[in-house]
Amino acid sequence: MKAGIVIGNIWATRKDEKLEGLKLMIVQPLNIIDNSPIGPPIIAADNIGAGVNEKVIYVGGSSARMPVGGSNIPVDATIVGIVDGQDIISL
Repeated sequence: MKAGIVIGNIWATRKDEKLEGLKLMIVQPLNIIDNSPIGPPIIAADNIGAGVNEKVIYVGGSSARMPVGGSNIPVDATIVGIVDGQDIISL
């Protein structure tokens, strides 16, 4: 799992039929320690109702297909949680 922040929505009127009904969000991956951006933003499916400016947990690769309906769904990132808070212990 990875952390990110939702920075926008994306709409596609023409898309693979297996994506019908999926909400698509633009997520900026974050460093979990200091919340700094990591790399470019990604597009992630969202079936939990995340909104813009919310910190989220997302999964990628084949794990991203299961929360949205199975292995035949063409997604490679899915939001699976909304972060309420976090504690990091210094070592």
